[in-house]
Amino acid sequence: MGWDLRGRAAGAISAWLAISAGLAMSVGCTSDSGNGSPSSTALATPSISRSAPGPLSSSSAAPARPADWPTYGGDLQRSGFSASMPAASGRLTARQIPLDGQVYASPIVVGGRVIVATEHNSVYAVSSTGAQLWRTILGTPTPRSALPCGNIDPLGITGTPVWDAASRSVFVVTSTGTTVRHDLIALDPDTGRVRWRHSVDLPGTDPQAMQQRGALTVVDGKVWVPFGGLAGDCGAYKGRVVGVPVGGLAAGTQPVAYTVPTTREAGIWAPPGPTVFQGRLFVAVGNGESVGRTYDYSDSVLELDGTRLVSSFSPRTWASDNRSDLDLGSQGPAIVSGKWVFIAGKSETAYVLRAADLGGIGAQVSSKRLCASFGGTAVVGDTVYVPCSDGIRAVRISSAGVLTERWHAAQSIAGSPVVGGGRVYALDQDAGVLHALDPASGKAREQVAVGQTSRFAVPAISDGRLFVPTLAGLTIVDSVG
Repeated sequence: MGWDLRGRAAGAISAWLAISAGLAMSVGCTSDSGNGSPSSTALATPSISRSAPGPLSSSSAAPARPADWPTYGGDLQRSGFSASMPAASGRLTARQIPLDGQVYASPIVVGGRVIVATEHNSVYAVSSTGAQLWRTILGTPTPRSALPCGNIDPLGITGTPVWDAASRSVFVVTSTGTTVRHDLIALDPDTGRVRWRHSVDLPGTDPQAMQQRGALTVVDGKVWVPFGGLAGDCGAYKGRVVGVPVGGLAAGTQPVAYTVPTTREAGIWAPPGPTVFQGRLFVAVGNGESVGRTYDYSDSVLELDGTRLVSSFSPRTWASDNRSDLDLGSQGPAIVSGKWVFIAGKSETAYVLRAADLGGIGAQVSSKRLCASFGGTAVVGDTVYVPCSDGIRAVRISSAGVLTERWHAAQSIAGSPVVGGGRVYALDQDAGVLHALDPASGKAREQVAVGQTSRFAVPAISDGRLFVPTLAGLTIVDSVG
């Protein structure tokens, strides 16, 4: 794989736990193509504007750059934890950076550059203080009027990009044209120039009904792209993960893919995309069309070795969950203590599974009625911070795999959390406010207005700053006064 941040050193977690313990003590004291074969033909020559950023190559004379956050959640396990973030101090301050469209994807941070993609198919690089370094326009986005259903207008880049150090590329997926085409595009992070682009629309589904919402990831030399459906579950879509070599496709070759074996639906749409553990992809799958005896691997967690299914889990209630749209597909799988998979979805039941073997239908180690969860978790040690629709919950998973709820935050603070600097950060989407929560109690300690955000917006962290995607662009929040 191009880079591997799975292990987040034990010392870093120990440092976080020490900070948390100290906080707890203080609290106690007080297209235009259709279904054809994939192609690398560009739809349009990209437009690039730039001011001169330095290259990513290292220099002994160069000042230290901010820590990278190269993918959704900061690492391959989607932990949402920054070990390098300084302890929060002073009031949160924010400045808003307007861009050309809505930002649904999480920003990533690479070599001091914050990479932000918009629904207008623009990719920006800005400095950590908000100065624009370059902008690349990757084609005309798809208007909502051209789609059978959906809730984003226009539809451009929705899934969070990923940076791969081995190929030195940033990867994004665009939706373009009124006859929808999805392209995977490799960009040079120094300049924004396009290195290559390939269609990732494959036979067996209707590109018009497919949506690329989940975050991209890189493992085993391939970029993996998850697909689900549009809001409203219309049309001939299926859950699918498509893999393309980080260097692009050789002439005459096509992407590889795993498609959920269902007649329809079973989307892999949760914003975190695939979680990677021990070189394998763990994905959450939405409701499928089967509501009877024929199990179709919907309402499930799947473990994939590339395009091969290794193991799966579904609740015993999978058929009735499908019938009532109460599936597991709304939250990404979380790896806990290198042993467990935590998953929750729309049914309000949370499950702990064995990461070594998901076990099949009804094979959970433990389960608990918890909440309806939407988005991505954050994980530190044995604690999972869960984006519950009625307010974030902190859940501990014991060495035996048993769930215990530690605290429940205010109902309005329901956004996907990230953790660093002795705080849990999450959005109140309706109010457009970012909250900094005490990890020992869930109480809000600081807050700052960031502007209107999407339901699944999640910040990126680099050193003492958070980068929040908004429906107007990007908001940069300083956590150190």
